[in-house]
Order: sequence, then structure tokens, then C-alpha cells
Amino acid sequence: MSRLKELYNGEIKEAMMKKFGYKNELQIPKLEKVIINMGVGEAKENAKILDSAVKDMETIAGQKAVITKAKKSIANFKLREGMAIGCKVTLRGEKMYEFVDRLINLALPRVRDFRGVNPNAFDGRGNYALGIKEQLIFPEIEYDKIDKVRGMDVVFVTTAKTDEEARELLRLFNMPFAK
Repeated sequence: MSRLKELYNGEIKEAMMKKFGYKNELQIPKLEKVIINMGVGEAKENAKILDSAVKDMETIAGQKAVITKAKKSIANFKLREGMAIGCKVTLRGEKMYEFVDRLINLALPRVRDFRGVNPNAFDGRGNYALGIKEQLIFPEIEYDKIDKVRGMDVVFVTTAKTDEEARELLRLFNMPFAK
């Protein structure tokens, strides 16, 4: 079992029960899934670019990536319906906790001029979105084998009902929120 999951089952549950006064252990919000999404706009000209993005994504997540396709045609972007324009991975369970642990303790501290993540990026329903500007912050990615620096979105989906509950849950996971 990963270190974060043990932490959740012990100290985090206790702290959440105390702070929000839950009557039942099942009321405590938990991390349901983490979705990593990488939009690759240049893929419409060159399909090889998407392959390298998928490879990077699979290296970071440790799981097979799914290629996302355009839902509608947009003439201004020279985009047709069904074109491959990105990739995503949905992590659950053990792999999710492992990824969150690596993100918080290894990757985020490697960001240049890092002062913490935005504490206001919650959606009103207890989910948190985080943008990463470059995939190089992950230790699995080798600098020499990178063709282009790409960003990605990481979405934390929780069972929390409010943003306050979700913020507290992520804070207990040691998420470095900016002051």
C-alpha cells in the first residue's frame, strides 16, 4: 500500500472527522480519481507529435493513455471532427495515490520559481484543477529525449461536497497551496 493511502486511512480521516464533525466514516471525502490531460494542437499537421506526447504521458502516469479526438469541426482552427488532438489518462486506486505522491513531493518542487499552487482553482463541487507548464518536472522524463516542452492539466476528482472540504483534504495530502 502506498504511503499516501496509509496516511489517508490514518491521520487524514481523523483530522477531517474532527474539523467537519462527521458522524460516519463514510461521510469523509476521498480522492476518487486523477485525470491527466494533454492537448496537442500541433497534432493536426504532424501525427508523430501526438505519438511522442502519448509516450511522455504513459511514462509519467505509468498507464496506457487514450487518444482524444475533436468533437466538432472548427474552420478557424483548421480542425475536423474526429481528428486526434490530444491524450488523457484516468488514474484510480493505487496508481492514483502513487502519482499524487510523486507530483506533490518530487515534481512540483522542481518547478522554476515555485511559490505554491493556486488555492482557488476549485470548481464549486469539490474538484481541483492544476495546470503544469512543462513535462520536464517529472523525474521519469529524460531531458535529452524531449522533442518539445508540453504542458498538461491535472484534475483531482474528490467525493467532497464543497470546495472547503476538498481544499482541506488536499492540504492534508501536503498539496503546496500558495499563501
